[in-house]
Parts: sequence; C-alpha cells; structure tokens
Amino acid sequence: MNIEISPEIHNKLVQIVGSSYVFLDQETRNHYGHDETEDYVFPPHVVVKPANAFEISEIMKLANEYKIPVTPIGGRTGLSGGALSIHKGIGLSTERLNKILEIDERNLQVTTEPAVITQVLREAVAEKNLFYPPDPSSQGSCWIGGNVAENAGGARAVKYGVTKDYVLNLEVVLPSGEIIWTGANTLKNSTGYNLTQLMVGSEGTLGIITKIVMKLLPKNSNNVLMLVPFYKANEACEAVSAIFRAGIIPSALEFMERDAIDWTLQFVEGLNVQVPDAIQAHLLIEVDGNYPDILFQEAEKIMNVVEQFQIDEVLFADTEDQKNALWKMRRSVAEAVKANSIYKEEDTVVPRYELPKLLTGIKQIGNKYGFKSVCYGHAGDGNLHVNIIKGDMTDENWNTEVTKGIREIFELTVSLKGTLSGEHGIGFVQKNYMDIAFSKVQLQLMKGIKSIFDPNGILNPGKIFPDS
Repeated sequence: MNIEISPEIHNKLVQIVGSSYVFLDQETRNHYGHDETEDYVFPPHVVVKPANAFEISEIMKLANEYKIPVTPIGGRTGLSGGALSIHKGIGLSTERLNKILEIDERNLQVTTEPAVITQVLREAVAEKNLFYPPDPSSQGSCWIGGNVAENAGGARAVKYGVTKDYVLNLEVVLPSGEIIWTGANTLKNSTGYNLTQLMVGSEGTLGIITKIVMKLLPKNSNNVLMLVPFYKANEACEAVSAIFRAGIIPSALEFMERDAIDWTLQFVEGLNVQVPDAIQAHLLIEVDGNYPDILFQEAEKIMNVVEQFQIDEVLFADTEDQKNALWKMRRSVAEAVKANSIYKEEDTVVPRYELPKLLTGIKQIGNKYGFKSVCYGHAGDGNLHVNIIKGDMTDENWNTEVTKGIREIFELTVSLKGTLSGEHGIGFVQKNYMDIAFSKVQLQLMKGIKSIFDPNGILNPGKIFPDS
C-alpha cells in the first residue's frame, strides 16, 4: 500500500481544508514523519491539517475512494512509532483541533479537542479546583488525543488509574468518513458494547478522535514526597509490593536505577541530589490527600517498611521547589538516556510483586547478548521502562543480538503474567512481538475488529499486527 498523491487528489484535499493547510514540501513531510521513537523517519506523501471533524470526514471519504493510507498525527511524542507514516499516503495532523471546549464544574467533566497539551488541560481544570490525574512524563508536550489513542499512564496511575479510567465519551471519525459518538457523558453505562473503551488504546487504527469527554476529580490539597536510596536495586523492587501489603496506596511510586539518576543529574542543570557511591537505586514515593496528619502517618508507615531493607538517608521534600526538583529529575530520565547514547526503549509491565524477578532477568539477558540496560518507571503499578543502551556495541550486534534479547525480555515478562506494554502502545516497533502475548485466535479477533471498522485497511496501516 503506497499510493502516490496525484494532482487530482491534491486539488481535492485543497478544496477540503484550503491551500494553506496542505503541504507537499520535503521539510514539512520529514517534520511530520517522525516521533520520539528512536531515529525512525517515515514521511507521508502529503501533510494535511484539517480544522474539524467535518473536514476529517471528507478527507477519509476521499482516502477510501482512492484507497490512500491515512496516518493520524498528534504531538509526535510517542515511543512506539504509532504516528509514523509507514505506508506514506496522507499524514493527517490534528493540531488545529486544540481547544478546551467546556469545563463542567457541576458534573466534574471536561470536553476537549485532541490537540490540547496534557499539562495545559491539567492546569486549566486545576484552576477550577479540579484534578485530572493521568500525568505522562511528556505531559508538557504530549496531546490529550494521543494519550487517549495510546491509553497513556504516568506516575499517578498507581492510585488514580490511566487515561481509560477517565474517558466517558468520544466523537470519532471512522475510516468510512462517518462521524459518531461512542458512548454517553455518564459515569455508568451498560448499554451495548463499550465502543468508547474499544477506541481508547486502539492507536489510531479504528478511528480519528475529534472530541473527548472526561471525568474529573476534586483536587487534593496536600502531599508528602520522599526519595528513598537503596543499596540494592532488587530490594528497591521488593519494597514496592511491601508498601502496598502494609496497607498504603501511594499516589506515586517511581523506581530509578543508579545510571538513570546519574545521567539525569548530568543532563539537567540545577538539580542538587547527592547520591552515595554504593547506592544502586531510588524509589520516589508520594502520598496525597486533604489531611496532613493522615499523610504524615502514612509516610511513617512507609518508613517502617523501607527500613526493613538496606537504605541510606531518606530525603523528604520540605518545599514546593524541592518537590518540583525531584519530579523534574524523574520526568527528565528519558531525555537524559536519549542524550547519552543510542538506545531502544521497551515498556514492560508485570504484577508488582514480580518486579524483582523482572529486573534480575533483564540484567541476565543483557549479559547474555552483550548489552547494558538502564531501568526506571512506574514501579507502583509494575510498569518498568527498559532502556537498552548501544554504548560500544558493534552495529552488527546492535542490529542482530539486541532483537533476540528484546524477544527474551518480553518472553520473561509474559511468563511473569505481564505483557508487552503498560502505556506506550505497540505501534510499529513492538508489533512483531505480539505473538508472545497473544495466540493466533486472539490476533485474528483483533484483526476482525479492525476489518469491521476499516474494511479497506487505510487507517494507520502497518501498526500493532505482526508482519505476515
């Protein structure tokens, strides 16, 4: 599937969105042909920037008529290649759909278009004393529509859940060009199949999201944040489950290996965190609520748990500046790793009690295939990001041995009752590992769903499903 954009098709696109929003130049195509997935670049034949659902509908009708691939393109912060135009065709950027349409304070809901930056949305509802919990590390640049398409998580998923737990209703343009709403603006809905949740996490393969209705929570007024240094990385992982077994549900519980912190401290100016030489890992732990006395009791319980392990002095963030600095350190890890070396990032997730086995296994697999890994992530919900570092590996080993190692990491993850991705999605780069997590019957069911929505296979082709 690789349809050229003829002058006739170009003229029809111009008629739909206007000449100022259709781009054929190489620079623009390259710009929209990559996201944050390694160094991949797949430029579409043409970039189109519609203004609303009606224009997207007309584009999809045109694409269906001529069998042109269409790739939805959001903020391009993804790490699985979901927005890459693998089969060229039309790169459909939703950037002009960038308004928060309504903050409903009576029902604690927000209606937004997809190109609103996640942090902007979170800050807008916070001004109304409301709280939208999902907070991916890229929240300052990623878009809420991409969060929905990938079912993004973030640090506070451990207590509050991920994007899917907040989406109530979606306006979607189907591959046929039809425009539908998937559900209702209600907290409960047992009416027919759940099309809303089917769309969430479908990675732009079933429809193009044009409006999103999400529930909100009342905003908590207080939190306690602590950084706990461990002499053994495995013990840091063991402490995660122990904290929950002690009856505490943190609002965030993040794991960072020694290299992750060291590289981040070198990468980000102004961070003043002292790391003793023998420390192998840190847990960043937050509890939140409205009553400080209860939060300090919970922090004391957490201290009782972590003191059962080999730890150094715990840092309690006393001020908002200290809290912001610690969160800046955690949220900058991915950028620091990327700046340090060529790398591949995998997004494993297991039941949290299995984290020590997962971490140990990853290191053993790395030794077997000759690569180093730097691990960090949302340990509170078992989500470990594995950054495989090229370092001084030869190009040949990087291109051959690492792939074998990744397959073994995923096999280990699934054997521990986990799966391939906790929040980044499958997209382009993980699709050929899907046979590890799913049987042929399961994959055929998914492909059947895809074919019902998109019989001509034009919407975001080349994603999720393994190459045949």
